[in-house]
Amino acid sequence: MEQHRTRPPHNGTRRPDRGAPLPAQARGERRPPTGRRPPPPVVRTLRRLPNPRLTGLGGGLFCAGLMLVLGFLVSLLFGSSLTLYGVLFVPVSVLTSVWMRRGDLLTAPIIVPIAFAVGLVPVADSGGGTSGRLMGMFTALATQAGWLYAGTLAAGLIALVRRVRLVRGRSR
Repeated sequence: MEQHRTRPPHNGTRRPDRGAPLPAQARGERRPPTGRRPPPPVVRTLRRLPNPRLTGLGGGLFCAGLMLVLGFLVSLLFGSSLTLYGVLFVPVSVLTSVWMRRGDLLTAPIIVPIAFAVGLVPVADSGGGTSGRLMGMFTALATQAGWLYAGTLAAGLIALVRRVRLVRGRSR
């Protein structure tokens, strides 16, 4: 049996009570200063930058795609410089973990090493054929493990700090 609503639908906004006084801001009054200092210029500049929120899949696609493009660029312009590729990996992993949305924060340290391996495909030296390509990949992963760990650690620390701040904010 169908049950009909007894109240009109609610779209998330509330109508103010006709007899209730308006808040101070609605009356045009200014709030007294709270004693907070304005943020430094660096913070204001950073707040103007784009602030996308990536899902787990979007973060993986962003990081892997960007590392693949960077791998092709490093291969074309710098002759497969693994050190340059590793240096470029760290800011990409930081950006990925900063741009992850709150619910998918803990996927950033998982996504980043996979993207490192994806981007190594064009950079790794190949001796020819599939086995040569695989040997080049394994060698590059072994010799560039420091950059891989640095980027993964940076992504993990950023995700952990953001998660702790989120949990503490909810408990207040």
